[in-house]
Amino acid sequence: MTRAAPVVACLLAVVIAAAAQPPPRGALAGGDRLAAVYDAALNADFAEAERQRLAACPPAPAPACQLLAALTIWWRLQLDPGDRQHDAAFEREVTGAIDAARRATAAAPDRADLWFHLGAAHGARAQWLGLRGDSLAAAREGRAIKQALERALALDPALDDARFGLGLYQYYAGTAPRLLRMLRWLLLLPGGNRAAGLAMLERAHDAGGLVSSEAAYQLHAIYLWYEGRFTDARALIDALARRYPQSPLFPQVRATIDDVYLNDPAESRRGWEALLAAARADRVHEPVLAEARARLAIASHLDRLDESDRALPHLAAIIGRAGLPHGVEAQARLLGGRIHDRLGDRALADADYAAAVAA
Repeated sequence: MTRAAPVVACLLAVVIAAAAQPPPRGALAGGDRLAAVYDAALNADFAEAERQRLAACPPAPAPACQLLAALTIWWRLQLDPGDRQHDAAFEREVTGAIDAARRATAAAPDRADLWFHLGAAHGARAQWLGLRGDSLAAAREGRAIKQALERALALDPALDDARFGLGLYQYYAGTAPRLLRMLRWLLLLPGGNRAAGLAMLERAHDAGGLVSSEAAYQLHAIYLWYEGRFTDARALIDALARRYPQSPLFPQVRATIDDVYLNDPAESRRGWEALLAAARADRVHEPVLAEARARLAIASHLDRLDESDRALPHLAAIIGRAGLPHGVEAQARLLGGRIHDRLGDRALADADYAAAVAA
């Protein structure tokens, strides 16, 4: 044994002992370091998120570390939901996080933070299954989410992060249409409560640590789809855009809200133009994806204003480019076909339509 070996062993023992210590009430073990990982992922800086994760793990517990690996992939998917090339990695990481959390809670059943990570990992898998259209499998995760997070709160009522997943369950279980309520009954899932769920989500946003920004993002969708609180939804997205200025996701969402929900196409177009300028100047991460989405949206706006001739250069800048978001080239071809059709150029229109089908 070398002279350095006892020192290394001693340091390793200190790290393991620190990781085994329960965190203070209302906190997650390694919470600040975990938050740095999550912030980098929300800012679409996925390389930095991985660097921060490696720096945090250990002393952060293993379930949290593997969960954050999955969540980093999840936020990458939000930029291009139709792209399935990262699905296998996400499934591997989230399944590993669930397995690690199960082992951890069995070994330390009184650790609220470990129960939180178990519930959060099941929640992440449920979201991904829902994204991929497997609603039945996503619903099956509901019981595990609810049981784990209720256990976390029973052990530590000050752990507001745990209210996020519980709030989502309560809200959606309480607002589900009749068909989904029947599905819930068949799966033996507990019922929900819309008002209680919304209150829990808002508390997680206001007082949570790790999940505060995620809660804001989920709340904005609820405000749009179910609550009719369009300006509140936009305010949440604006706050996320300020906190994560290099992510192209939040400007895209903001511009969509202005157009679809607030009937303000001029403001929406200004938002897309600002995102295009930021992408071309490399002021946002994933600039190719951001530029393509911005150009397609601007072209659509111009076409609606009967300025189709000004839309065509934006479409030409998209078509044939490598690294485009899933489906964007087909949409650009289809819009180009409609424009050429109206302009009387049937040959170009037919070529665009054929290319849209083939894309």
